[in-house]
Amino acid sequence: MDIVVADDLGRAINPLTVEGQIHGEIAQGLGLALFEHPVLDGGQFVNGNLADYTVPKAEGLPNFASILVESNDPNGPFGAKGCSECALNACGAVIANAVYDAVGLRLKDLPVTPQKILKGLREKEGPA
Repeated sequence: MDIVVADDLGRAINPLTVEGQIHGEIAQGLGLALFEHPVLDGGQFVNGNLADYTVPKAEGLPNFASILVESNDPNGPFGAKGCSECALNACGAVIANAVYDAVGLRLKDLPVTPQKILKGLREKEGPA
C-alpha cells in the first residue's frame, strides 16, 4: 500500500517540517484506524503502556509521499495555514472503504481489526 497526501497549506514556510508533519499524521491516522483502542476500567487505563497498547512502528508503515499545494492564504501568518489534518482524518475512512471494497462489509467503528471483520462477515452470512 502506498499513500499520497496532497495538502493545501497556504504558504509552506518550511517544506521539510511540513512534510514531516504530514508523515507523522499518516502514521497517527493508521494507528487510530488499525491498532489503537484504549481500554478503560473505572476510569483507569487497562492497556496504558506500549506493551499492551499497539502503535505503528516505522518498519510497518507504508511508503508515502506528500504534495504541498501552496495558495498563499491572505488570512494566515506569512500566507500559511494549518497542514496535515487531512492525512490524519482520512486514514480511517480509507481503511474502512478498502475492507468494504474487498469483502462488502461496512465497518463504522475504529480500529478496524481482523476480529471485527470476521465477526461482521459471520453476522452478514446469518445462521449456518
